[in-house]
Amino acid sequence: MDMDKSLNPVVGPSPMTFTSDHVHQHYRPWKWVAHLALLISDQILVVLGFAVAYWLRYHATWPPSLRSIVAEVPSQSLAPFHAFLPVMILLIIILTILFETRGLYRLPRGSGLLMYADAIFSSTIIGIAIIMVFVFLYRPYYYSRLIFAFAGGAIVVLLLLWRVLLLRVRQWGWRNGIGCERVLVVGGNGLSRQVMEGIMSRPEMGYHLVGYLHHAPQIPPDHASFPHLGTIHHLRSTVESRSIHQVILALPFWEHHYLPQLINLCRELGVEFRIVPDFYEISFDRVDVQHISGVPLIGLKELSIKGWNLAVKRGLDIGLTVLSAPLTLLLSLLIALAIRLDSPGGALFCQTRVGKHGRLFTCYKFRTMVHDAEKRKAELEALNEADGPLFKMRCDPRVTRVGRFLRRSSLDELPQLWNVLRGDMSLVGPRPAIPTEVEQYQPWHCRRLEVTPGLTGLWQVLGRSDTSFEEMVRLDIYYAENWSVWMDIHILLRTIPTVVMGRGAY
Repeated sequence: MDMDKSLNPVVGPSPMTFTSDHVHQHYRPWKWVAHLALLISDQILVVLGFAVAYWLRYHATWPPSLRSIVAEVPSQSLAPFHAFLPVMILLIIILTILFETRGLYRLPRGSGLLMYADAIFSSTIIGIAIIMVFVFLYRPYYYSRLIFAFAGGAIVVLLLLWRVLLLRVRQWGWRNGIGCERVLVVGGNGLSRQVMEGIMSRPEMGYHLVGYLHHAPQIPPDHASFPHLGTIHHLRSTVESRSIHQVILALPFWEHHYLPQLINLCRELGVEFRIVPDFYEISFDRVDVQHISGVPLIGLKELSIKGWNLAVKRGLDIGLTVLSAPLTLLLSLLIALAIRLDSPGGALFCQTRVGKHGRLFTCYKFRTMVHDAEKRKAELEALNEADGPLFKMRCDPRVTRVGRFLRRSSLDELPQLWNVLRGDMSLVGPRPAIPTEVEQYQPWHCRRLEVTPGLTGLWQVLGRSDTSFEEMVRLDIYYAENWSVWMDIHILLRTIPTVVMGRGAY
């Protein structure tokens, strides 16, 4: 059998329909239920921690040292507990957002107490600090400062004790086969056997070995713990029929050319995967690594722009767009007038672009070219100065006088703020591609379509049109996997001098 031809069907869907949301419905919903249950339990503990702080501040008489500390603080009238309800609700909201953005509920399976402690402690300190600033700006003499210090300490202790209990229960369940992830190993050489032996010897890791796939059985048939389930051509049917949660790709180095196709299939099926390097030739820009008996399991980082992070980013987009509206609306009216006076045709240029998950949307820009520019594009294809599927020319004869200024200053993109308000785009994100470009994408390029496109991004502030297509895609993927609020703010601030100086714009 021709291996390459037999694997062709496993390549993921076409770029225009690319998505990473095809998931096993029998597995992912339980993750969300567990996530929600843990989030609610943490919120209850935050309320309990505040109640403990209230008792320590106003009612505790033991130990004597605590009583003396409280006595030294300027006395205030005894505030009833229900007076703190607005503060507690605000604290719950802030801590929930911080816990989500710090990844407290997305830590790897093998995470120890220290990783949980870091996320809990830092988030709680920041949350309490925000509450104190807000409260004492609003009602400076009503609430006790000490109660917030007590609340921070009590919340951290309660959440850590809860995590200790959960970790013990989870490890006990894994040792008894409860809640384990069903794992399939692809590969049959000594390396894959080492992985399977590591899984069997470490039940506390929470993995249940279903079997392995290889061209022919490599393990003695009497070794019932390592069942041979077929060849690598049966990956799709095995994942679907045996409810696989995670695939470990442990192919020998001479079969590494199958990895891209197998990875695309795992993504298409929505199943988590890890790669075991035979040698260390395989390198990815951003990976997370786990170990089983000293064997590294490498997986690509998940996108960080989802869940609460996505909600925070969307709120930032809407807030900044609305705040800037008075200035941008006036500037847009002046630009539209200049365009109409400079050349015949409308002021706006509407074009179909490819958004998140390959969804098509209408992108708005100020017209910078003559009205029949699209018809004349075919005449200029031979003069294209960009690599990959992009089309760029430094001296494009179709650009108008006003259009050249708008391009140099990036003011032609102001109408895209409407796309931001509609949710088609974000202030920061990958450049929105046109359908003909996406049709030429290689499979790994499609990862940039998993996030909302933006007005500006890393490649714009680092090079703009001087950046190669391959480097642009890598920067987009880096942004999607390492997003934070501060990264967005940093990119927006760096966009200003880049636009003013007109670096790399044409």
